[in-house]
Amino acid sequence: MSEIGERTGLIVGEEGLERLRNASAVVCGCGAVGGYALEGIVRAGFGRIRVVDGDVFQGSNLNRQILATTETVGRFKADVACERARSINPSVDIEGLRLLVNDGTVGEILDGDFDVLIDAIDTVRCKVSLLRAASEKGIVTFSSMGAALRDDPRMVRIAPLMESRVCPLAASVRKGMRGYDTSLMTCVYSEQPPIKVDGGRDEHGKSVLGSLPTLPAIFGMTLANEAIQHVLRR
Repeated sequence: MSEIGERTGLIVGEEGLERLRNASAVVCGCGAVGGYALEGIVRAGFGRIRVVDGDVFQGSNLNRQILATTETVGRFKADVACERARSINPSVDIEGLRLLVNDGTVGEILDGDFDVLIDAIDTVRCKVSLLRAASEKGIVTFSSMGAALRDDPRMVRIAPLMESRVCPLAASVRKGMRGYDTSLMTCVYSEQPPIKVDGGRDEHGKSVLGSLPTLPAIFGMTLANEAIQHVLRR
């Protein structure tokens, strides 16, 4: 048993460790939620991972993104994600795609055979494009809804996508997924109504949403745990 699997193996056994070593995942979004989700599956021993993010780290990411440090600001998130994964588990087979998720890129993003998709995208249009492609491909998906503007971890829930409630992002995603098979999609969401603050807009016209360090970490690790449990149950 390798050192990285020593403590995990006490819970899942040697057969479980082997399942994890043979597991593969696509992680879309390496920011607040996605960075923690990646951390979880790498430390669990997933053998093959594809990370996707076309963005670079900014100083405003430092409060909540595990991959954001003063040394990584300005660098591509996908590159940093791969480096961190290899620093934790040198045996991991990981590739990083510097891609933004949209209708034109989802084919490349989901190309190949993967056991699970972890969706940590926070833009509705991009998220729906990815989930529609995942539905058509038939890949088991664990998707994060809105973690920003929340401060109560007791309100975090896990449910089939179409059974999510309260979260405005989830409502928009459900609307976008009408007519698509969502039976393989589980989401992590909060039943806490979003805290009302006016953060203005960034240089791209996107709303600036307040966020604590804690809730994105909980969302991300919950996604990772769901993916781990799925692999162990197969």
